[in-house]
Amino acid sequence: MSPDIEARRRWMGLLARAGHDAIEAQLSAAPPLPPHARLRGPETGLVMLRGRAGGDGAAFNLSEMTVTRCAVSLADGAVGHAYVAGRDQRQAELAAVLDAALQDPARRPALMAAVIEPLAAAEAEARAAQSRKAAATRVQFFTMATMR
Repeated sequence: MSPDIEARRRWMGLLARAGHDAIEAQLSAAPPLPPHARLRGPETGLVMLRGRAGGDGAAFNLSEMTVTRCAVSLADGAVGHAYVAGRDQRQAELAAVLDAALQDPARRPALMAAVIEPLAAAEAEARAAQSRKAAATRVQFFTMATMR
């Protein structure tokens, strides 16, 4: 895959996992987003989650999940898409607009520095905090075995 596809996958993942409040907080320090027209949505619906027994068995329908999607277009013709878990329509629209704006090489560096990188840093810190919390409850079974 090209580096642009990997970069887009990264920023779309971050935008899908961040809430609209976190995105808006980062946008306050960013250059203004370009005007956009909605092509679709934001619309909320259900998607079927499929699973496999043991990871490689026959596929089965596991459950349904609420998802909100949005598609926008900018005046320059760039089209942005977003799918987010849950019902947050504002998050879906912001993610779609940012997706379209980040596809423009002229806008990308400023938006990456002001929005995407801070969101990535916040996500990494949250994961590290969760890892530290889990590590604090770790049981050392080796110690228990030598106490006989």
